[in-house]
Amino acid sequence: MPIATVNPANGETLKTYEAMGEEELERRLQLAEATFRTYRTTTFAERARLMHRAADLLDESGEDIARVMTTEMGKPIKQARAEAAKCAKAMRWYADHAEELLADEEPAESDAKDSGASRVLVRYRPLGPVLAVMPWNFPLWQVVRFAAPALMAGNVGLLKHSSNVPQTALFLEDLFHRAGHPEGCFQTLLIDSGAVDDILRDDRVKAATLTGSEPAGRAVASTAGEMIKKTVLELGGSDPYIVMPSADIDRAAKIAVTARVQNNGQSCIAAKRFIVHTDIYDAFAERFVAGMKALKVGDPMDEDTDVGPLSTEQGRADLEELVDDATRSGATALCGGHRLRRPERPGWYYPPTVLSGITREMRIHREEAFGPVATLYRAADLDEAVLIANDSPFGLSSNVWTRDEGEVDRFVRDLEAGGVFVNGMTASHPAFPFGGVKRSGYGRELSGHGIREFCNITTVWHGA
Repeated sequence: MPIATVNPANGETLKTYEAMGEEELERRLQLAEATFRTYRTTTFAERARLMHRAADLLDESGEDIARVMTTEMGKPIKQARAEAAKCAKAMRWYADHAEELLADEEPAESDAKDSGASRVLVRYRPLGPVLAVMPWNFPLWQVVRFAAPALMAGNVGLLKHSSNVPQTALFLEDLFHRAGHPEGCFQTLLIDSGAVDDILRDDRVKAATLTGSEPAGRAVASTAGEMIKKTVLELGGSDPYIVMPSADIDRAAKIAVTARVQNNGQSCIAAKRFIVHTDIYDAFAERFVAGMKALKVGDPMDEDTDVGPLSTEQGRADLEELVDDATRSGATALCGGHRLRRPERPGWYYPPTVLSGITREMRIHREEAFGPVATLYRAADLDEAVLIANDSPFGLSSNVWTRDEGEVDRFVRDLEAGGVFVNGMTASHPAFPFGGVKRSGYGRELSGHGIREFCNITTVWHGA
Protein backbone atom coordinates (compact mmCIF):
# COMPACT_ATOMS: atom_id res chain seq x y z
CA MET A 1 0.00 0.00 0.00
CA PRO A 2 1.46 3.41 -0.92
CA ILE A 3 2.01 5.93 1.86
CA ALA A 4 -0.63 8.45 0.87
CA THR A 5 -3.60 10.52 1.91
CA VAL A 6 -6.56 9.31 -0.15
CA ASN A 7 -9.87 10.98 0.67
CA PRO A 8 -12.37 8.11 1.15
CA ALA A 9 -15.29 10.47 0.51
CA ASN A 10 -14.30 10.82 -3.15
CA GLY A 11 -11.28 8.59 -3.83
CA GLU A 12 -9.00 11.53 -4.54
CA THR A 13 -5.29 11.12 -3.75
CA LEU A 14 -4.20 14.32 -2.03
CA LYS A 15 -0.62 13.66 -0.89
CA THR A 16 1.92 10.91 -1.33
CA TYR A 17 5.12 10.23 0.59
CA GLU A 18 8.28 8.30 -0.14
CA ALA A 19 9.16 5.57 2.30
CA MET A 20 12.25 6.27 4.41
CA GLY A 21 15.44 4.72 3.11
CA GLU A 22 17.81 2.55 5.13
CA GLU A 23 20.14 5.45 5.91
CA GLU A 24 17.38 7.64 7.36
CA LEU A 25 15.91 4.74 9.30
CA GLU A 26 19.30 3.94 10.81
CA ARG A 27 19.73 7.58 11.80
CA ARG A 28 16.42 7.54 13.61
CA LEU A 29 17.15 4.30 15.43
CA GLN A 30 20.48 5.71 16.60
CA LEU A 31 18.71 8.86 17.74
CA ALA A 32 16.10 6.90 19.66
CA GLU A 33 18.76 4.91 21.49
CA ALA A 34 20.81 8.02 22.32
CA THR A 35 17.79 10.00 23.46
CA PHE A 36 16.63 7.22 25.75
CA ARG A 37 19.92 7.26 27.66
CA THR A 38 19.25 10.78 28.89
CA TYR A 39 15.45 10.97 28.77
CA ARG A 40 15.15 7.98 31.10
CA THR A 41 16.84 10.04 33.84
CA THR A 42 14.42 12.97 33.65
CA THR A 43 12.08 13.51 36.57
CA PHE A 44 8.36 12.83 36.53
CA ALA A 45 7.84 16.54 37.04
CA GLU A 46 9.77 17.37 33.87
CA ARG A 47 7.98 14.71 31.84
CA ALA A 48 4.64 15.95 33.16
CA ARG A 49 5.50 19.53 32.16
CA LEU A 50 6.23 18.37 28.60
CA MET A 51 3.11 16.20 28.41
CA HIS A 52 0.87 19.01 29.65
CA ARG A 53 2.39 21.27 27.02
CA ALA A 54 1.66 18.67 24.34
CA ALA A 55 -1.95 18.48 25.54
CA ASP A 56 -2.29 22.27 25.38
CA LEU A 57 -0.88 22.34 21.85
CA LEU A 58 -3.24 19.56 20.81
CA ASP A 59 -6.20 21.55 22.10
CA GLU A 60 -5.00 24.55 20.12
CA SER A 61 -4.69 22.40 16.99
CA GLY A 62 -7.88 20.42 17.60
CA GLU A 63 -9.89 21.71 14.65
CA ASP A 64 -7.00 21.38 12.19
CA ILE A 65 -6.08 17.82 13.13
CA ALA A 66 -9.76 16.83 13.22
CA ARG A 67 -10.11 17.91 9.59
CA VAL A 68 -6.95 15.99 8.69
CA MET A 69 -8.29 12.80 10.30
CA THR A 70 -11.63 13.15 8.56
CA THR A 71 -9.91 13.74 5.24
CA GLU A 72 -7.59 10.77 5.65
CA MET A 73 -9.97 8.11 6.95
CA GLY A 74 -13.52 9.45 6.73
CA LYS A 75 -14.81 9.71 10.32
CA PRO A 76 -17.53 12.37 10.81
CA ILE A 77 -15.95 15.68 11.73
CA LYS A 78 -17.76 15.88 15.08
CA GLN A 79 -16.26 12.55 16.08
CA ALA A 80 -12.82 13.67 14.92
CA ARG A 81 -13.00 16.72 17.17
CA ALA A 82 -14.03 14.51 20.08
CA GLU A 83 -11.09 12.19 19.40
CA ALA A 84 -8.61 15.07 19.56
CA ALA A 85 -10.11 16.30 22.83
CA LYS A 86 -9.99 12.79 24.28
CA CYS A 87 -6.30 12.52 23.45
CA ALA A 88 -5.51 15.77 25.27
CA LYS A 89 -7.46 14.46 28.27
CA ALA A 90 -5.43 11.24 28.31
CA MET A 91 -2.16 13.16 28.09
CA ARG A 92 -3.11 15.24 31.11
CA TRP A 93 -4.30 12.17 33.03
CA TYR A 94 -0.95 10.42 32.63
CA ALA A 95 0.97 13.61 33.30
CA ASP A 96 -0.89 13.92 36.61
CA HIS A 97 -0.86 10.24 37.65
CA ALA A 98 2.30 8.60 36.25
CA GLU A 99 4.49 9.27 39.28
CA GLU A 100 1.89 7.74 41.59
CA LEU A 101 1.29 4.77 39.30
CA LEU A 102 5.01 4.01 39.09
CA ALA A 103 5.93 4.79 42.69
CA ASP A 104 8.23 2.36 44.46
CA GLU A 105 6.37 -0.43 46.24
CA GLU A 106 7.43 -2.01 49.52
CA PRO A 107 6.43 -5.62 50.20
CA ALA A 108 5.30 -6.49 53.70
CA GLU A 109 8.02 -5.97 56.32
CA SER A 110 7.56 -9.55 57.51
CA ASP A 111 8.31 -10.86 54.03
CA ALA A 112 11.40 -8.66 53.76
CA LYS A 113 12.70 -9.97 57.05
CA ASP A 114 11.88 -13.53 56.06
CA SER A 115 14.13 -13.05 53.02
CA GLY A 116 16.97 -11.81 55.20
CA ALA A 117 16.62 -8.21 54.00
CA SER A 118 16.46 -4.99 55.92
CA ARG A 119 14.36 -3.51 53.15
CA VAL A 120 12.91 -4.56 49.79
CA LEU A 121 11.60 -2.28 47.07
CA VAL A 122 9.87 -2.93 43.77
CA ARG A 123 10.82 -0.24 41.27
CA TYR A 124 9.43 0.42 37.78
CA ARG A 125 12.12 1.37 35.27
CA PRO A 126 11.68 2.17 31.55
CA LEU A 127 12.68 -0.41 28.94
CA GLY A 128 13.91 1.76 26.07
CA PRO A 129 12.71 2.47 22.52
CA VAL A 130 9.26 0.93 21.97
CA LEU A 131 7.89 0.31 18.47
CA ALA A 132 4.19 1.10 18.02
CA VAL A 133 2.40 -0.33 14.95
CA MET A 134 -0.88 1.53 14.80
CA PRO A 135 -4.11 1.45 12.71
CA TRP A 136 -6.01 4.11 10.83
CA ASN A 137 -9.44 3.90 12.50
CA PHE A 138 -8.62 6.11 15.49
CA PRO A 139 -5.43 7.58 14.05
CA LEU A 140 -4.77 9.96 16.95
CA TRP A 141 -6.24 8.11 19.94
CA GLN A 142 -4.65 4.72 19.24
CA VAL A 143 -1.22 6.37 19.24
CA VAL A 144 -1.70 8.69 22.21
CA ARG A 145 -2.97 5.91 24.46
CA PHE A 146 0.40 4.25 23.87
CA ALA A 147 2.58 7.34 23.71
CA ALA A 148 1.35 9.18 26.80
CA PRO A 149 2.07 6.35 29.27
CA ALA A 150 5.21 5.19 27.47
CA LEU A 151 6.81 8.63 27.49
CA MET A 152 5.71 9.35 31.05
CA ALA A 153 7.39 6.09 32.11
CA GLY A 154 10.66 7.28 30.55
CA ASN A 155 10.57 5.25 27.34
CA VAL A 156 10.90 6.71 23.86
CA GLY A 157 8.52 5.92 21.00
CA LEU A 158 8.88 4.83 17.38
CA LEU A 159 5.63 5.01 15.42
CA LYS A 160 4.86 2.96 12.33
CA HIS A 161 1.40 4.24 11.49
CA SER A 162 -1.03 2.92 8.91
CA SER A 163 -0.02 3.99 5.41
CA ASN A 164 -3.29 5.83 4.72
CA VAL A 165 -2.91 8.33 7.58
CA PRO A 166 0.59 9.79 7.03
CA GLN A 167 -0.39 13.39 7.81
CA THR A 168 -1.80 12.40 11.19
CA ALA A 169 1.36 10.40 11.89
CA LEU A 170 3.62 13.35 11.07
CA PHE A 171 1.44 15.69 13.13
CA LEU A 172 2.07 13.51 16.19
CA GLU A 173 5.85 13.66 15.82
CA ASP A 174 5.66 17.42 15.37
CA LEU A 175 3.33 17.79 18.35
CA PHE A 176 5.77 16.23 20.81
CA HIS A 177 8.66 18.15 19.24
CA ARG A 178 6.82 21.47 19.63
CA ALA A 179 5.97 20.58 23.21
CA GLY A 180 9.70 20.47 23.97
CA HIS A 181 10.33 16.74 24.15
CA PRO A 182 13.93 15.94 23.24
CA GLU A 183 14.58 15.18 19.59
CA GLY A 184 14.23 11.43 19.21
CA CYS A 185 11.76 11.07 22.09
CA PHE A 186 8.91 10.34 19.68
CA GLN A 187 9.55 9.66 16.00
CA THR A 188 7.27 8.77 13.11
CA LEU A 189 8.72 6.22 10.70
CA LEU A 190 7.27 6.54 7.21
CA ILE A 191 7.98 2.97 6.17
CA ASP A 192 6.26 0.09 4.43
CA SER A 193 4.80 -2.72 6.50
CA GLY A 194 7.54 -5.01 5.23
CA ALA A 195 10.14 -3.01 7.17
CA VAL A 196 8.54 -3.70 10.56
CA ASP A 197 10.15 -7.11 10.94
CA ASP A 198 13.69 -5.76 10.57
CA ILE A 199 13.05 -2.95 13.02
CA LEU A 200 11.64 -5.35 15.59
CA ARG A 201 14.71 -7.54 15.23
CA ASP A 202 17.01 -4.59 15.93
CA ASP A 203 18.53 -4.86 19.40
CA ARG A 204 17.95 -1.17 20.04
CA VAL A 205 14.18 -1.70 19.96
CA LYS A 206 13.17 -3.24 23.28
CA ALA A 207 9.44 -3.91 22.90
CA ALA A 208 6.45 -3.44 20.62
CA THR A 209 2.75 -2.69 20.77
CA LEU A 210 0.33 -3.30 17.94
CA THR A 211 -3.30 -2.48 17.36
CA GLY A 212 -4.63 -4.02 14.17
CA SER A 213 -5.56 -7.20 12.38
CA GLU A 214 -4.95 -10.78 13.45
CA PRO A 215 -2.40 -11.43 10.67
CA ALA A 216 -0.43 -8.32 11.64
CA GLY A 217 -0.59 -9.34 15.29
CA ARG A 218 0.65 -12.84 14.56
CA ALA A 219 3.56 -11.48 12.51
CA VAL A 220 4.69 -9.05 15.20
CA ALA A 221 4.18 -11.56 18.02
CA SER A 222 6.11 -14.23 16.12
CA THR A 223 9.14 -12.03 15.54
CA ALA A 224 9.02 -10.59 19.05
CA GLY A 225 8.81 -14.10 20.47
CA GLU A 226 11.84 -15.16 18.47
CA MET A 227 13.74 -12.10 19.74
CA ILE A 228 12.39 -12.48 23.32
CA LYS A 229 10.78 -9.04 23.36
CA LYS A 230 7.70 -7.86 25.21
CA THR A 231 4.57 -7.16 23.15
CA VAL A 232 1.06 -5.88 23.76
CA LEU A 233 -1.54 -6.75 21.12
CA GLU A 234 -5.00 -5.29 20.65
CA LEU A 235 -6.54 -7.05 17.69
CA GLY A 236 -10.04 -7.55 16.35
CA GLY A 237 -13.35 -7.64 18.14
CA SER A 238 -16.89 -8.79 17.53
CA ASP A 239 -18.45 -7.55 20.73
CA PRO A 240 -21.82 -8.91 21.91
CA TYR A 241 -24.60 -6.56 22.97
CA ILE A 242 -27.04 -8.53 25.11
CA VAL A 243 -30.52 -7.23 25.95
CA MET A 244 -32.62 -8.95 28.61
CA PRO A 245 -36.35 -8.46 29.41
CA SER A 246 -35.77 -6.19 32.42
CA ALA A 247 -33.82 -3.66 30.34
CA ASP A 248 -35.03 -0.23 29.29
CA ILE A 249 -35.69 -1.31 25.69
CA ASP A 250 -36.04 2.18 24.25
CA ARG A 251 -32.73 3.29 25.66
CA ALA A 252 -31.00 0.01 24.84
CA ALA A 253 -32.11 0.29 21.20
CA LYS A 254 -31.08 3.94 20.95
CA ILE A 255 -27.62 3.32 22.41
CA ALA A 256 -27.28 0.20 20.23
CA VAL A 257 -27.35 2.35 17.10
CA THR A 258 -24.50 4.53 18.34
CA ALA A 259 -22.61 1.50 19.64
CA ARG A 260 -22.71 -0.05 16.17
CA VAL A 261 -22.03 2.89 13.87
CA GLN A 262 -19.54 4.94 15.87
CA ASN A 263 -16.57 5.76 13.65
CA ASN A 264 -18.60 4.56 10.64
CA GLY A 265 -18.76 1.14 12.28
CA GLN A 266 -14.98 0.77 12.04
CA SER A 267 -14.12 0.20 15.67
CA CYS A 268 -12.78 -2.93 17.35
CA ILE A 269 -14.91 -2.20 20.42
CA ALA A 270 -18.08 -1.39 18.50
CA ALA A 271 -21.00 -3.65 19.37
CA LYS A 272 -21.47 -5.96 16.40
CA ARG A 273 -23.59 -8.94 17.54
CA PHE A 274 -26.94 -8.00 19.11
CA ILE A 275 -28.25 -10.87 21.22
CA VAL A 276 -31.80 -10.24 22.40
CA HIS A 277 -34.03 -12.29 24.69
CA THR A 278 -36.91 -13.78 22.73
CA ASP A 279 -39.55 -12.07 24.92
CA ILE A 280 -38.44 -8.61 23.76
CA TYR A 281 -36.76 -9.48 20.46
CA ASP A 282 -39.46 -8.05 18.18
CA ALA A 283 -39.81 -4.83 20.17
CA PHE A 284 -36.05 -4.26 20.25
CA ALA A 285 -35.58 -5.16 16.57
CA GLU A 286 -38.29 -2.71 15.49
CA ARG A 287 -36.70 0.17 17.40
CA PHE A 288 -33.14 -0.74 16.44
CA VAL A 289 -33.87 -1.02 12.72
CA ALA A 290 -35.80 2.24 12.76
CA GLY A 291 -32.82 3.94 14.39
CA MET A 292 -30.39 2.56 11.83
CA LYS A 293 -32.63 3.64 8.96
CA ALA A 294 -32.84 7.19 10.34
CA LEU A 295 -29.08 7.75 10.23
CA LYS A 296 -27.78 10.29 7.73
CA VAL A 297 -25.06 8.91 5.47
CA GLY A 298 -23.04 11.61 3.78
CA ASP A 299 -20.00 13.85 3.52
CA PRO A 300 -18.06 13.39 6.77
CA MET A 301 -17.21 17.10 6.78
CA ASP A 302 -20.91 17.97 7.12
CA GLU A 303 -21.86 18.70 10.72
CA ASP A 304 -25.10 16.69 10.52
CA THR A 305 -23.60 13.52 9.00
CA ASP A 306 -23.96 10.41 11.16
CA VAL A 307 -22.11 7.89 8.98
CA GLY A 308 -19.33 8.71 6.53
CA PRO A 309 -17.49 6.48 4.05
CA LEU A 310 -15.43 3.44 4.90
CA SER A 311 -11.74 4.20 4.98
CA THR A 312 -10.71 2.24 1.88
CA GLU A 313 -12.27 0.70 -1.18
CA GLN A 314 -10.92 -2.69 -0.14
CA GLY A 315 -12.53 -2.30 3.28
CA ARG A 316 -15.91 -1.79 1.66
CA ALA A 317 -15.37 -4.78 -0.61
CA ASP A 318 -14.51 -6.97 2.38
CA LEU A 319 -17.67 -5.84 4.18
CA GLU A 320 -19.79 -6.52 1.10
CA GLU A 321 -18.43 -10.05 0.90
CA LEU A 322 -19.50 -10.79 4.47
CA VAL A 323 -23.00 -9.40 3.91
CA ASP A 324 -23.43 -11.16 0.56
CA ASP A 325 -22.27 -14.46 2.04
CA ALA A 326 -24.82 -14.12 4.84
CA THR A 327 -27.77 -13.23 2.60
CA ARG A 328 -26.92 -16.03 0.14
CA SER A 329 -26.98 -18.41 3.10
CA GLY A 330 -30.40 -17.30 4.30
CA ALA A 331 -29.90 -14.15 6.37
CA THR A 332 -32.40 -11.33 5.92
CA ALA A 333 -31.38 -7.69 5.55
CA LEU A 334 -33.88 -5.73 7.67
CA CYS A 335 -32.31 -2.54 6.32
CA GLY A 336 -29.38 -1.76 4.04
CA GLY A 337 -27.51 -4.73 2.63
CA HIS A 338 -26.28 -3.15 -0.62
CA ARG A 339 -23.73 -0.44 -1.32
CA LEU A 340 -24.93 3.06 -2.11
CA ARG A 341 -24.75 3.34 -5.89
CA ARG A 342 -26.02 6.85 -6.50
CA PRO A 343 -23.73 8.49 -9.07
CA GLU A 344 -23.82 11.83 -7.25
CA ARG A 345 -22.07 10.21 -4.26
CA PRO A 346 -18.56 9.01 -5.08
CA GLY A 347 -16.49 7.45 -2.33
CA TRP A 348 -16.58 4.24 -0.35
CA TYR A 349 -19.95 4.46 1.38
CA TYR A 350 -21.96 1.57 2.76
CA PRO A 351 -25.41 1.97 4.35
CA PRO A 352 -26.26 1.06 7.94
CA THR A 353 -27.36 -2.57 7.75
CA VAL A 354 -29.09 -4.99 10.11
CA LEU A 355 -29.05 -8.73 9.36
CA SER A 356 -31.28 -11.31 11.06
CA GLY A 357 -31.38 -15.08 10.77
CA ILE A 358 -27.65 -15.52 11.37
CA THR A 359 -26.33 -19.07 11.61
CA ARG A 360 -22.98 -20.49 12.71
CA GLU A 361 -22.13 -21.45 9.12
CA MET A 362 -22.09 -17.84 7.92
CA ARG A 363 -18.75 -16.07 7.77
CA ILE A 364 -20.15 -13.00 9.53
CA HIS A 365 -20.82 -15.12 12.61
CA ARG A 366 -17.09 -15.80 12.97
CA GLU A 367 -15.43 -12.81 11.27
CA GLU A 368 -15.35 -9.18 12.27
CA ALA A 369 -17.60 -6.90 10.24
CA PHE A 370 -15.64 -3.65 10.05
CA GLY A 371 -18.35 -1.24 9.00
CA PRO A 372 -21.95 -0.26 9.87
CA VAL A 373 -23.36 -3.81 9.73
CA ALA A 374 -25.15 -5.36 12.73
CA THR A 375 -26.24 -8.95 13.24
CA LEU A 376 -29.32 -9.83 15.29
CA TYR A 377 -29.65 -13.03 17.34
CA ARG A 378 -32.58 -14.37 19.35
CA ALA A 379 -31.81 -16.00 22.73
CA ALA A 380 -34.26 -18.11 24.73
CA ASP A 381 -32.66 -17.28 28.09
CA LEU A 382 -29.50 -16.02 29.79
CA ASP A 383 -27.64 -19.29 29.26
CA GLU A 384 -28.21 -19.21 25.51
CA ALA A 385 -27.27 -15.53 25.38
CA VAL A 386 -23.93 -16.35 27.00
CA LEU A 387 -23.39 -19.31 24.65
CA ILE A 388 -23.98 -17.12 21.59
CA ALA A 389 -21.82 -14.31 22.98
CA ASN A 390 -18.88 -16.63 23.68
CA ASP A 391 -19.23 -18.45 20.34
CA SER A 392 -16.66 -16.16 18.77
CA PRO A 393 -12.90 -16.24 18.32
CA PHE A 394 -12.79 -12.71 19.75
CA GLY A 395 -13.09 -11.46 23.32
CA LEU A 396 -12.45 -7.73 23.41
CA SER A 397 -15.42 -6.20 25.25
CA SER A 398 -19.12 -6.81 25.81
CA ASN A 399 -22.34 -4.96 26.61
CA VAL A 400 -25.23 -6.24 28.74
CA TRP A 401 -28.57 -4.59 29.39
CA THR A 402 -30.48 -5.77 32.44
CA ARG A 403 -31.80 -4.42 35.73
CA ASP A 404 -31.38 -7.81 37.42
CA GLU A 405 -28.25 -7.82 39.61
CA GLY A 406 -28.18 -11.61 39.60
CA GLU A 407 -27.99 -11.55 35.80
CA VAL A 408 -25.23 -8.94 35.96
CA ASP A 409 -23.18 -11.22 38.21
CA ARG A 410 -23.66 -14.13 35.80
CA PHE A 411 -22.61 -12.10 32.77
CA VAL A 412 -19.54 -10.71 34.52
CA ARG A 413 -18.58 -14.23 35.59
CA ASP A 414 -19.25 -16.03 32.32
CA LEU A 415 -18.62 -13.67 29.39
CA GLU A 416 -15.23 -14.20 27.76
CA ALA A 417 -14.16 -10.60 27.28
CA GLY A 418 -11.76 -7.96 28.57
CA GLY A 419 -14.63 -5.73 29.61
CA VAL A 420 -18.30 -5.94 30.58
CA PHE A 421 -20.29 -2.71 30.22
CA VAL A 422 -23.65 -2.83 31.98
CA ASN A 423 -26.52 -0.68 30.65
CA GLY A 424 -24.21 1.34 28.44
CA MET A 425 -21.89 1.05 25.45
CA THR A 426 -18.23 0.14 25.56
CA ALA A 427 -15.88 3.10 25.78
CA SER A 428 -12.26 3.63 26.75
CA HIS A 429 -11.01 5.96 29.47
CA PRO A 430 -7.40 6.59 30.54
CA ALA A 431 -8.14 5.42 34.11
CA PHE A 432 -9.47 1.98 33.15
CA PRO A 433 -7.54 -0.97 31.68
CA PHE A 434 -8.33 -1.81 28.07
CA GLY A 435 -7.65 -5.05 26.20
CA GLY A 436 -9.04 -8.46 25.39
CA VAL A 437 -8.70 -12.22 25.46
CA LYS A 438 -8.71 -15.00 22.87
CA ARG A 439 -7.89 -13.66 19.39
CA SER A 440 -8.51 -10.11 20.50
CA GLY A 441 -4.96 -10.08 21.84
CA TYR A 442 -3.18 -9.84 25.17
CA GLY A 443 -1.78 -7.27 27.53
CA ARG A 444 -3.52 -4.07 28.59
CA GLU A 445 -3.45 -0.44 27.59
CA LEU A 446 -4.43 2.58 29.70
CA SER A 447 -4.61 2.88 33.50
CA GLY A 448 -1.78 1.76 35.73
CA HIS A 449 -1.78 -1.61 34.02
CA GLY A 450 -1.00 0.04 30.69
CA ILE A 451 1.87 2.23 31.88
CA ARG A 452 3.53 -0.75 33.59
CA GLU A 453 3.43 -2.96 30.45
CA PHE A 454 6.65 -1.39 29.17
CA CYS A 455 8.53 -1.17 32.43
CA ASN A 456 11.29 -3.30 33.89
CA ILE A 457 9.72 -4.38 37.19
CA THR A 458 12.82 -4.48 39.37
CA THR A 459 13.26 -6.03 42.81
CA VAL A 460 15.70 -4.02 44.94
CA TRP A 461 16.92 -6.05 47.95
CA HIS A 462 18.93 -4.56 50.83
CA GLY A 463 20.83 -6.85 53.16
CA ALA A 464 20.33 -6.60 56.90
